[in-house]
Amino acid sequence: MYIFNRIMVNSQLPKRINKMVEIANNLWWSWNTEYLRLFRKIDVDLWEASNKNPVKFLKAVSQEKLEDAAKDAEFLKEYDSVVENYEAYMNSKNTWFTKQYSDYKNDVIAYFSAEYGLDQILPIYSGGLGILSGDHLKSASDLGIPLVAVGLLYKNGYFHQKIDENGNQQSEYQNLDIYNLPMTIVKDENGEDLVINIKMPKRKLYLKVWQINVGRVKLYLLDSDNDLNNPEDRDVTLRLYGGDQEMRIRQEIVLGMGGVNLLKTLGLNPVIYHMNEGHSAFLTLEIIKNIIKEKKVSFEIAKDITTSKTVFTTHTPVPAGNDIFPIALIEKYFKDFWPRLGISREEFLKLGMKPCDALQPGFNMGILALKIAGKKNGVSKLHGEVSRELFGEVWPDIAADESPITYVTNGIHTCSWLAPTIKEMYNKYLMPYWQDNMHEDQVWEKVKNIPDDELWKAHLERKVKLIGVVKENVTARLRRNGMRYEDINEIVSKLNPNALTIGFARRFATYKRATLIFKDLERITQILNDEEHPVQLIFAGKAHPADKEGQDLIRYIHEISLMPQFKGKIFLLENYSIEVSRYLISGVDVWLNTPRRPMEASGTSGQKAAANGVINFSVLDGWWAEGYNGKNGWPIGSNIEYPSYEIQDRADSEKIYETLENKIIPIYYEQDKNKMSRRWLEIMKETIATNAGRYSTARMLVDYSDKLYMPLAKLTKENYNDLEKVTEYNSWKNELYTNWKDIEITQESNADNVVIDAGNQIEVKCQVKLPNIDVNSVTVEVYTGRISHVGSLEKVKVIPMKLAESNNEERKYTFVAKIDFVTGGNYGYTFRIMPKNDMILDSENLNLVKWIEQQNA
Repeated sequence: MYIFNRIMVNSQLPKRINKMVEIANNLWWSWNTEYLRLFRKIDVDLWEASNKNPVKFLKAVSQEKLEDAAKDAEFLKEYDSVVENYEAYMNSKNTWFTKQYSDYKNDVIAYFSAEYGLDQILPIYSGGLGILSGDHLKSASDLGIPLVAVGLLYKNGYFHQKIDENGNQQSEYQNLDIYNLPMTIVKDENGEDLVINIKMPKRKLYLKVWQINVGRVKLYLLDSDNDLNNPEDRDVTLRLYGGDQEMRIRQEIVLGMGGVNLLKTLGLNPVIYHMNEGHSAFLTLEIIKNIIKEKKVSFEIAKDITTSKTVFTTHTPVPAGNDIFPIALIEKYFKDFWPRLGISREEFLKLGMKPCDALQPGFNMGILALKIAGKKNGVSKLHGEVSRELFGEVWPDIAADESPITYVTNGIHTCSWLAPTIKEMYNKYLMPYWQDNMHEDQVWEKVKNIPDDELWKAHLERKVKLIGVVKENVTARLRRNGMRYEDINEIVSKLNPNALTIGFARRFATYKRATLIFKDLERITQILNDEEHPVQLIFAGKAHPADKEGQDLIRYIHEISLMPQFKGKIFLLENYSIEVSRYLISGVDVWLNTPRRPMEASGTSGQKAAANGVINFSVLDGWWAEGYNGKNGWPIGSNIEYPSYEIQDRADSEKIYETLENKIIPIYYEQDKNKMSRRWLEIMKETIATNAGRYSTARMLVDYSDKLYMPLAKLTKENYNDLEKVTEYNSWKNELYTNWKDIEITQESNADNVVIDAGNQIEVKCQVKLPNIDVNSVTVEVYTGRISHVGSLEKVKVIPMKLAESNNEERKYTFVAKIDFVTGGNYGYTFRIMPKNDMILDSENLNLVKWIEQQNA
């Protein structure tokens, strides 16, 4: 056998169409699919064989076909239109952000996430968190937000799923063909591969850097797989969420601390660092270390400055959702680090623990982020409430429901998830340039003007395509597992484009209750075997390789699908991906979601379905608790708390069956002579009108900018860039902590056990004694609300009080306020004091509150 050298010869693009290379290397094309149609025109077979990868296609296409395309008038017309749109987009200066925040257009917002779901050809994501991160970047680009992103390059990506003949999930890892992907290696000023390093125990870990262009946003991926590292360290960025806790802590050190180091090396000085989940929370420590070194300040001052620059988004509704590292592991990797911060071992370890006297056994990454970040948020209104209760102990003196955690409800990058035919229909019927303002409700009002027959035709086209994908996926799996052709055909031949089709696709975790619809097998058998009103179910999703209970759910659905009464009625797809998802969320009729409330932080698959006119049938959890309006879908269950999971499951499954039998199936089959249900189409339109824009990442990024990014950026520019101001603020805080316990509040007005009529108000007074604290350093408030059945106040309203009298000599001050009582009921009120300073981000962050402890007779 002879040996040979390898040479890769790229096809040479004719000058007339040479812009195709630049666009191929920018993921702008992932939401502008008009560009991708050009490849089908050049060579449709190669396009399919290259897995719809523009970069790979252009390296393999024949020179002859490129020359032919450059002479084809019809092709050139489409090409010129795409290039015009691309260049207008990339060069636009008139973006939402530049119009809203022109003074900050040259600042940088840095976004950190452990995974990014950008397109099917880049499998460096596992599920919802990654998809959200990818959509975050795309909408930041659309809105012109000056954002740069940091992640890790997983050359094995996330696993490919196979399901064997017994329904067992098998995990296969495949190497990314990185040189055929839209990414480039970052070079230093000398033209060499950029290399940064971070300290590990007794060695350094070296990282190369890759750049992905996502429209106007740059994503940098750190890569440890290089010859400068030992074999163990080369594997640090090999797999997403792979390995044991030690591998996990290395990955998170690389992401957080290495990411900060990278941005500094690139000459970027972000005004905001956004941590998407706790994986990157070590970045706070790196920022503090850098500030201490550069500004020669104490840990506390450096921490205050870091707080003014950081945002933390939590996605977990359960305590175990955060990474918690054993103390021994933290000590191994950080024992040489805390001396550089000027703090003790105990002080360092307590940064990752709830306030405590003795050390706790684990270091919680979520708590580290919560303690240091200036702004914190959950990912839906309900999840914000859950998070405030869940993490209330981080601020033990603050009422749990007032913990400084707000919310920004997740969304989707609408144009990435719209089926092409649906997008074309919106282009036809919505207002001009609707994509630029999709986050505004009025954009979607004209959905009602779409003719019923056009909407239904577009939906049926997607349904037919989905059925083709299901047939191909199921056939390939069953053939591989040895099933006879006749038996396979018996199953897939029953796929029916006219049947009511229900989709369930998401990560298989136990709290998502994928098998809830099978709680009563006799009942669901009757529903699925009504020949006059056929119903079919399609399932897809992966379970984490270490989640055995999640894998059991997949096995159970596999077994159910092969039962005689369910053959050809229930279909299980393998290797759920972005590509498969696009067919499902636009091709089913109903999107089923059954999480155990309130454990779904947000969920975004239903938002993708809604944008395509697919109707949601979901537990009132996460985003759907806000998105459901009584006319745009159907709820499962209620807001009540159940004494046990079993009782909750029975109640929710009963609701599923009742709603299917009495509402969903009858409305779907209430069809006229054109085989259309007008009531169904009315719900579809209501779904689009009320959900498509409101739950977009365009709206989400506007919220992040208005509520979190820009308030922090403004505060930093006005105050935290001035070291003298920060030093004074730090001294002020220390004095407040020293003297806070000496504050006294007494009630002056005797408005207790009084009776008044609704519509009236009462005036209340209190006297405050402030030893060693300036009166301008506090805000005095009335805390009022209804008296609950357990004797506490609920539906609370906080009313600032006005200073009425001052006795500076005795340090006594009288404050007054008026309370309006609009409706009848039993109400209570009390007084409290909170800290006040122009440099405070949220007063609750200081964990200082003083309640009244006595009343004057």
